[in-house]
Amino acid sequence: MEAELKFEREDVKGIAVVGTYLIDAARRLGIEIIDECGRLGLCDSCAVTIKSGAEFLTAPTKAEIELLSEERRKNGERLSCQAKIGKVGEIVIVTKKKEEDANAKDINEEYRQEFADLPLEKKIANLLQLEAMTLSETFSFILNSPYKIVGKVMDVMAEFGLKIEDETKNATRPDEHKTEENGNKSGKSEKKTKNKSSAHKKTADVKNKSES
Repeated sequence: MEAELKFEREDVKGIAVVGTYLIDAARRLGIEIIDECGRLGLCDSCAVTIKSGAEFLTAPTKAEIELLSEERRKNGERLSCQAKIGKVGEIVIVTKKKEEDANAKDINEEYRQEFADLPLEKKIANLLQLEAMTLSETFSFILNSPYKIVGKVMDVMAEFGLKIEDETKNATRPDEHKTEENGNKSGKSEKKTKNKSSAHKKTADVKNKSES
């Protein structure tokens, strides 16, 4: 089952499977949402506003109630690392407006101004120098990295990364959602046990009939 998502500020539409957190759905659609606390529910940096479709999300978690005031929650704010898609429907989301780092902006502006003031010959010389440095570093990396070794290292890193990712996701899930998932798992294991007992009983009945 899938829900339809629309990120209004970015004008991006897509779908996400029921059970997906909004922050994961956003990233799969190429939208980066900041999460300063590492998805532990300790800050409000990943807050988004649900313009419509709030009824298709899970109820606010304890972390959301503590970090978002009643007024913010009434205005539709949710923590994207805590809010999970619970039902099929259309959800319209508005992300925070990104603020540029003032210092970085000033440095870039200063560099642009210095470059603009250079004579044409100097501009060309600087650009050629940067290009030569980039090519040199690229070739050096290729020559010093045998394909097979790099391939094996990447495979190991990928496998390790997936394991760490799964463990991280489990650790950062809200307690409310962990309880739900544990309940589902125990229910499935009980069902499997019942099925096995039933199968053993049928086998024993058939054996007794054949012997008599």
